[in-house]
Amino acid sequence: MAVDCDVLVIGGGIVGLSTAYALTRARPGTRVVVLEKEPGPARHQTGRNSGVIHSGIYYRPGSLKARYAVRGAAEMVKFCAEYGIPHAVTGKLIVATERAELPRLHTLVQRGRENGIPVRELGPAQIGEYEPHVDGVAGIHVGTTGVCDFGAVAAQLAEASGAEVRYGAEVVQISRRPELGVAVRTADGTVLRGRALVNCAGLHCDRVARLAGDDPGMRIIPFRGEYFDLLRPDLVRGLVYPVPDPAFPFLGVHLTRGVDGSVHVGPNAVPALAREGYDWSVVRPREAAGTLAWPGSWRIARRHWRYGAGELRRSLSKRAFTQAVRRLLPEVGEGDLRAAGSGVRAQAVLRDGGLVDDFLLREGVRAVHVLNAPSPAATASLPIGRSVARRVLGWL
Repeated sequence: MAVDCDVLVIGGGIVGLSTAYALTRARPGTRVVVLEKEPGPARHQTGRNSGVIHSGIYYRPGSLKARYAVRGAAEMVKFCAEYGIPHAVTGKLIVATERAELPRLHTLVQRGRENGIPVRELGPAQIGEYEPHVDGVAGIHVGTTGVCDFGAVAAQLAEASGAEVRYGAEVVQISRRPELGVAVRTADGTVLRGRALVNCAGLHCDRVARLAGDDPGMRIIPFRGEYFDLLRPDLVRGLVYPVPDPAFPFLGVHLTRGVDGSVHVGPNAVPALAREGYDWSVVRPREAAGTLAWPGSWRIARRHWRYGAGELRRSLSKRAFTQAVRRLLPEVGEGDLRAAGSGVRAQAVLRDGGLVDDFLLREGVRAVHVLNAPSPAATASLPIGRSVARRVLGWL
């Protein structure tokens, strides 16, 4: 089969573009085509998050998330500096607001140190040295956390990779011949042939895996995170997080001073009614039905309905959302918060209702599928891209 390129990458978010970048850096001359259904890069998870360069403190030592986030944070800062992309290494506070959270906070200290991350333990007075308006019974300061513009990073990766990036190119059909390669057809009827395929389709990665004839063994369940802008940004100097619940991959409502000086508050985490359901008005019945048909969805609901009810309440009630913020920042009132954008997390869920906690990469015949890459994937995108590239280059 004559080919148009060496590698076809589906998905023009930061992971897909990091993969293209890694392929051409590792083996110059590799012909890479990136197919992105949107009119530009980074339109979904990459461009709709807090913009935080995560340190890696939350993640189980030895996991892909821990290894790639620690390595990726340093590499992301270096990449931003090299290309003049707005960024800052601000550090962040993780704050316990009640004594019951102290064991979890101490666990984070131990985990951070095992992951090689500098952590400083703080008492209430020391919290005030960093953030005078934040209340807590104890906290930790993580010095390697930062912020950047991940959308700008994705655009730079597209340019620096030298790959051909085709926008408005939604993949609707995939066929493979093990000894020959992969062919894809886009919605406009274009057929492209490559020697290998990389699936970085994010919110649609499980669907793309099935198009390729591979069983992903999971489903993407979309969770929307809603943000507010803090109209009194002087109340927050940097980044402030609550102590997360270890049962969930979500970090809780936090405060993030971005590279432009504005402060974002959020996100919560509520089930979305579409994979690109950025508010309650966006409903796609077929996608919602697919979520409901997956056994894991019902098992999550039964297991965690109390947590979900609280998140839903904060979505529907600004007063409830403000109360959550006031645990960290007592001076905030409803009038200090203005509704901002939202994002949707592509969370992989197993049939038994387990939330996939680590990055998940699986191989098929001449194909690599990135099946779970929510936060901190933007931070870890350069190491993820290299890992995928190593697998693919062995077939070329």
